[in-house]
Amino acid sequence: MKFRHTALAALIFAAGIGVGFAGQKKLETSLFQGKSKQEAARALLDAARAQAGDGSWERIAIGRVYYLGGMKAEGQAIFDDVLNKKHKPSDEFRVARVYREAGEWAKAKPLFDKYTQANPEDEKEIAEVGAYYLMNGDRAAAEDLFGRSFHLAAELWATVAAAGGYLNVAPQE
Repeated sequence: MKFRHTALAALIFAAGIGVGFAGQKKLETSLFQGKSKQEAARALLDAARAQAGDGSWERIAIGRVYYLGGMKAEGQAIFDDVLNKKHKPSDEFRVARVYREAGEWAKAKPLFDKYTQANPEDEKEIAEVGAYYLMNGDRAAAEDLFGRSFHLAAELWATVAAAGGYLNVAPQE
């Protein structure tokens, strides 16, 4: 019961902060100055959450900072919230990029696969996913994706992504 009260209090506090930030056009330096890096980051992420509203890409960007910044549970909660509601395939692609960046290919791969199946005409992203396959040791699947991409169009960013995969250089995001 105590946990529920604590969780409810935290939720109300965060909602209050969000309402406070939502009405501001500027952020005060007191939000981060003189605080530990962790406290400053949390305060800025709270502000960013208020600024993001319901935007999925924006919230995924915030989740990325949490996730890669060592606060995985907070980041995962944002990703789950986005992906458990009606969302676009590009949202899955963006979350997959975060997992890949975190070195979690097993979590990234199914989201990338789902994206490429849902977007068979997206030559740039298909090549990007191919590069990630190559960087994770599956050259046959990578080259299949590169072939699919190049069959659609000879697009510069797709070509660069494929080349980078062979040199273990992640596509520019």
